[in-house]
Amino acid sequence: MRDQAHVTLSVEGMSCASCVGRVDRALAALDGVGDVSVNLASETARFAVDGPERIALAADRLDDLGYPARRASVTLNVEAMSCASCVGRVDRALSAVPGVLEVNVNLASETASVTYLDGATDPAALAAAATAAGYPAEIPDSDAPEDRSARKDAEARGLARRLALAAILALPVFALEMGSHLIPGVHALIADTIGLQASWIVQFALTTAVLIGPGRMFYAKGIPALLKGAPDMNSLVAVGTGAAYGYSVVATFLPGLLPDAVRAVYFEAAAVIVVLILLGRFLEARAKGRTGAAIRKLIGLQARTARVLRDGETVELPIDQIVAGDILIVRPGERIATDGEVTEGTSRVDESMITGEPMPVAKAAGDPVTGGTVNGTGSFRFRATRVGAETTLAQIIRMVEEAQGAKLPIQSMVDRITLWFVPAVMGVAALTCLSWLVFGPSPALTLALVAGVSVLIIACPCAMGLATPTSIMVGTGRAAEMGVLFRKGDALQALGAVDVVALDKTGTVTEGQPELTDLEPADGGARATVLALVAAAEENSEHPIARAIVRAAHAEGVAHERAESFESITGQGVRARVAGHDVLIGSDRLMQRQGIDLAMLADAEADIARRGRTALFAAIDGRIAAVIGVADPVKPFSAAAIAALHELGHKVAMITGDKRETAEAIARETGIDHVVAGVLPDGKVAALDDLRAQGRVAFVGDGINDAPALAHADVGIAIGTGTDVAIESADVVLMSGDLRGVVNAVEVSRRTMRNIRQNLFWAFGYNTALIPVAAGVLYPALGVLLSPILAAGAMALSSVFVLTNALRLRRIAPLMHEGHAGRRMQSPAIPAPAE
Repeated sequence: MRDQAHVTLSVEGMSCASCVGRVDRALAALDGVGDVSVNLASETARFAVDGPERIALAADRLDDLGYPARRASVTLNVEAMSCASCVGRVDRALSAVPGVLEVNVNLASETASVTYLDGATDPAALAAAATAAGYPAEIPDSDAPEDRSARKDAEARGLARRLALAAILALPVFALEMGSHLIPGVHALIADTIGLQASWIVQFALTTAVLIGPGRMFYAKGIPALLKGAPDMNSLVAVGTGAAYGYSVVATFLPGLLPDAVRAVYFEAAAVIVVLILLGRFLEARAKGRTGAAIRKLIGLQARTARVLRDGETVELPIDQIVAGDILIVRPGERIATDGEVTEGTSRVDESMITGEPMPVAKAAGDPVTGGTVNGTGSFRFRATRVGAETTLAQIIRMVEEAQGAKLPIQSMVDRITLWFVPAVMGVAALTCLSWLVFGPSPALTLALVAGVSVLIIACPCAMGLATPTSIMVGTGRAAEMGVLFRKGDALQALGAVDVVALDKTGTVTEGQPELTDLEPADGGARATVLALVAAAEENSEHPIARAIVRAAHAEGVAHERAESFESITGQGVRARVAGHDVLIGSDRLMQRQGIDLAMLADAEADIARRGRTALFAAIDGRIAAVIGVADPVKPFSAAAIAALHELGHKVAMITGDKRETAEAIARETGIDHVVAGVLPDGKVAALDDLRAQGRVAFVGDGINDAPALAHADVGIAIGTGTDVAIESADVVLMSGDLRGVVNAVEVSRRTMRNIRQNLFWAFGYNTALIPVAAGVLYPALGVLLSPILAAGAMALSSVFVLTNALRLRRIAPLMHEGHAGRRMQSPAIPAPAE
């Protein structure tokens, strides 16, 4: 039997000795698990396993049992990653740590996000594992984006110094050796002055300085990786330049070991390759710093200090000293420090950083304000409601960071290929050298060296590793600036491929703020009497229809009594006892279920429905009393946004609890293709399954009852003005509060995925095409053999191309903005919420 190792997991949900017994028995029953000890006081389970794979099985068993093992996550800063092969090795090293569940290594941000079982391992052990693999890792005190930006700026400055020194040293080498090829007579001039041997010695001295100075980093990282059997890009550079340098040293100081026909030096190749690769690294570092520009902009929106009322006096405090409940004073032009609610004063606030809307929003007592937005010309006071990491801006920053660090499904293919790419390239280089030595013309040794070095240098997989993460970072950052937050990385890939966009009605297509338009009493009853009883029953409900009825009663001056025995009937209506009467308000389904005859109001209800209004009924003491019509206006941009989705090739459906007549009235107004009407909240999930017959489905909603549908759809999109529950269930969050954000989200997804495919095509196509050229496949027919210097330049150009292409995503323009308002719907024939 294999040696056993002891593991301690933190276990949630245990509350008594019975829980302990169940956990103990479940773990002890697993193969390969023994010596189980469960502790209720410390909420831990300690056991022995005969292999690391048993830990994950134990965690799965605890999850199934209802006592989940606590998960934790950490993001490590990882140094020395230079290509996709490095990413694969860091991923493999971290995944091998017992207790690790998920690893996401990002070359662009030079981080590794790890999810692990709390107790089975810890961040220090994870950092040690990456470091042992040759990639020093550290646990950041604060993984703030500005820290990463500063780190990339410092790296770029360091590379600039190395590049300048290498260029100064390499220029004379290049001039001495290549000058004779570029300028007639230079070779003779060197021979007649300092002599050919002295020229080689000078080149040797300068190239040696380049390799042990600015180029030492390639050897310090590449040789140990090679000796461990895990070569990376640095190994390719080290072997390639080392071969050229070693061959030249032999030709210079031990000429007798080489035939005269192949005695030549390639010092200039070794020196210039280092210069060109350093140039590529410098440009990469600068470009990587720019990929996080969106995060830095968001952080720049955070106020540093605020004026706070404390003990009757106004004091200026750092933002981290503000607590919920503090009263803050905002002067004209100031940035609002944190989320809150206005208590005194009026103003207009620029909320474009959150919603993307350029028009300032009026604020008065009772209105919410958002930290990071900018006050206009007025002055007001507000009470802080959410501070620190709980503010809207902090949550936006966190969502963007998570999205930027995500690994898309397409990246898995890249990882599998690149993990073995460098060893394969070294094999191809060795085979190339052997082929030239056996089959090549004279001087075969020289040609074999040139071809082998060219293969090693040109095949560095930097571009492959950067192709996906840089596009994700720039694309999601630009999306955030447009008010679109991708909470889950795979949504960025999935959204552009959906076929059907399904929309919730209330608060999504419509304003979600209905108004009472009709109240037709039965049997000539008094409108005021019925309205008073209905408003009293609805007083206790938070449903938008209830609020509309109560507002209408207040506006008409109808007095109503307090309701008793209030009951909400989910998705159908309410019941209450008012002034001795049993009052029932709701849909026709509810009335029919209660055995109430609706015949006398059937014509009135049909007329209300034809006009596109939501119709519901009121019954008093078991008899029908009135039919009520409520209208909810369509949002001004809904029709234009739906038209734009059609132009992008999407079918648009609407799922609503309203009756079909009213739902189809909205569909006619806005151009919706397909209507699913009369569904209860749990019916939205089934409706999505039906729509999947037409392809992949995205669902857009904002209410609590939309949460299951948002989670069930291929891509869930939450209107940012909706509830926290809906937002937490979504893959994408729209801060603008209307459907224009859906159009912009689809555009960002499509453009980003197109950009990733362009990058991958370039990266893989470049290597596929140029490795054979570097190996000399064109030499027999055309006499062309790629110079190692050109190979180094092409390799550096490949990475720079990928980064530059990704940075183009910063110029994505919103497909819909203030100029695409469409016409505002004026018709009252718009249904109110029945979801």
